[in-house]
Amino acid sequence: MTACVVTLDLGGVTDKAGLMERCARDLRLPDWFGRNWDALADVLSDPDLWSGDGAGAETVVVVRHWERYAEARPDEWATAREVFAEASALTVALALGGSS
Repeated sequence: MTACVVTLDLGGVTDKAGLMERCARDLRLPDWFGRNWDALADVLSDPDLWSGDGAGAETVVVVRHWERYAEARPDEWATAREVFAEASALTVALALGGSS
C-alpha cells in the first residue's frame, strides 16, 4: 500500500487564525471548514475526505516549518498537536530540522 503525502507548511504562521487558513489552503479543506479546533478535528477524522485514490492509500500530512509557531504560541501549538494526534482518518508527522 502506498501513501498519499500532503505538506502543511506553517512557515510565517504566528497565530491560530494563520494556522487555520494554512490548513484550509494546504490541505484543500472544504468550504464548510469552520476554522476552529473542533472543525479541524472533524475534518482530520473524516474518512470521506481522506480516502485518497480509493485504492486504500493512507494519507500522511507532513507539517513543516512549525517551530516558530510553536515558540510564539505554545498553548495553541499544544492544542494543534493534540488535534493532529487524535486525527483518525490520516497520519500527521512533524518534519524535524532542516530547511528543505
